[in-house]
Amino acid sequence: MRSTVSLALAACLLSATGAHADEAGFLRSLQGKFAGKGTVRIRTTSPIMNITCSFTSDATADSLSLDGTCRALLIMTREIRADLKTDGKTYTGTYVGSRSGPAGLNGAREGDAINLDIHWAKIINGDRDAELTVEKVDGDDMRMTVTDMDPATGKMVVTSQIDLKRAK
Repeated sequence: MRSTVSLALAACLLSATGAHADEAGFLRSLQGKFAGKGTVRIRTTSPIMNITCSFTSDATADSLSLDGTCRALLIMTREIRADLKTDGKTYTGTYVGSRSGPAGLNGAREGDAINLDIHWAKIINGDRDAELTVEKVDGDDMRMTVTDMDPATGKMVVTSQIDLKRAK
């Protein structure tokens, strides 16, 4: 009986360590300098604006920090930052870049994407909730997408999408 319990405990510890190791490798693969283009809407009903962005991404075994600047129309500049921590299963953190103030992030990784619920500091588009996806694409590139529900239609709308290429 004792050996069965010991084996079960060892299996749990090894699987938890393996999951955390997977996250460490994934996070470190997102480290570096990135630049790219995308689109943004201030509100779900606003016109789309083209943006150019540059980001620096720092990663450890259990955290990811994305620090960047996006520009639109050569006159608007916005600092954007996302700080995430993981316990190997879930991700939590903060997002700064919205006019509402710092937002809370909570979610999990599925494949090459970290899917996060955003909880804005103030009401945006009729509520305080949206979604952020940070996705590794084409091996070395990254995409960040924010979607929010349009209060008039109830449909999810992409409010920003940034496609970033690793700077070489």
